[in-house]
Amino acid sequence: MNTRLNIATVQPEAYKAMYALEKYLQTTQLTKTQKDLIKIRASQINGCAFCINMHTKEARQHGETEQRIYLLNAWKETSLFSAEEKAILALTEEVTHISQGGVSDNTYQNALGLFGETQVAQIIMVAVAINAWNRMSIATQLEPEQ
Repeated sequence: MNTRLNIATVQPEAYKAMYALEKYLQTTQLTKTQKDLIKIRASQINGCAFCINMHTKEARQHGETEQRIYLLNAWKETSLFSAEEKAILALTEEVTHISQGGVSDNTYQNALGLFGETQVAQIIMVAVAINAWNRMSIATQLEPEQ
């Protein structure tokens, strides 16, 4: 598979705008672990090899365990994730699968009760951003770094 184009080169202003969103997301109340879980899980759902590779490496650097990374796609079946993390993952999955019924009231209310409006908005924005990055990487056939 050959990379098709480099959006940062062809459309630098669009790339700068995406990068500005990413910079903002670094300032949120969400922990690195929470953001890593969102990025990895959405990338798994979307099948983005480049992003899965990048964000699992980052998660390890932030202290995430191999076991939790390996079991992330089966998070509902394990007790390795906290109630807060499960709420984040449920919201991430529903945002990523938005065309399959949107975000359910149950998922939204559960996250709202655990995090409040500000953090729920931040969770949604991290999910929105990684979904956009996934789509750019897949559309341009960006290869994972070795």
